[in-house]
Amino acid sequence: MTAASLANPFPPIVLSFAASDPTGGAGLQADILTLASLGCHPLSVVTAITVQDTAGVEGVLPIDAEWVADQARALLEDMPVAAFKLGMMGSVEVIAAIAEVISDYPDIPVVLDPVLASGRGDQFADEEMIEAMIGLLLPQTTLLTPNSLEARRLAQQIGEGSEDSRLELGLAECAHRLIDAGCEYVLVTGTHEGTPQVINTLYGSHGTVRSDRWDRLPGSYHGSGCTLASAIAAHFASGADVAEAVIGAQEYTWRTLAAGFRPGMGQFIPDRLFWSREGDDEADEA
Repeated sequence: MTAASLANPFPPIVLSFAASDPTGGAGLQADILTLASLGCHPLSVVTAITVQDTAGVEGVLPIDAEWVADQARALLEDMPVAAFKLGMMGSVEVIAAIAEVISDYPDIPVVLDPVLASGRGDQFADEEMIEAMIGLLLPQTTLLTPNSLEARRLAQQIGEGSEDSRLELGLAECAHRLIDAGCEYVLVTGTHEGTPQVINTLYGSHGTVRSDRWDRLPGSYHGSGCTLASAIAAHFASGADVAEAVIGAQEYTWRTLAAGFRPGMGQFIPDRLFWSREGDDEADEA
């Protein structure tokens, strides 16, 4: 037994709040696969049950908010959690319940993936839910990970009533508004922008922290945002600072997408266990 194993008798624990995705592409299943792949022990709180396939979402059934809170508190009273990851929540009541739970653990970093719509465009959050997210969760968020569409929708809600509320905001202005609303950092991903490369930019209270460019891959992926946010939470749980967590998570996520596969009629699914098959590929080439 090594000194490291004596100091850390079990892997870092991350608690994910998210909806179940029966395809295994996104949601809780994506979080569990990502966290385990990166050496963490995943805990999961189901916020909603979905009917979906790789082409889109047909239905969402939110879990009772008391059940969500009870799931989380039972786990938190039993095991030491090193990071929270928040995904799709399903209702205002669930958002409020999660906000109340995590407020009791202010020292645990929170990664919030504001899942507002599916890749096909199925809407998961109405205006009331967005307001609750902004008012209750953003002030407790260490790192927010919106894509550019989500960043603009959230920022426009914050600026509603202002003269530019109907204009398409620049992403830096969106990040500034979101940080003013309470979160410490915002990582805006550029998959939906028309740039030759995907540009992901991390913003803090003093402006841009880092900006990273990635080769744009062909195809459309189911669960890329869940993978990125969970990977960041895994790096936080392992002791990385914000900049380290963001670059490490991007590198991992890009490799899962590059190794993605298309088992159904819709989107590709990221291969979160790509590394487990790399030895097989090398043996085949030999």
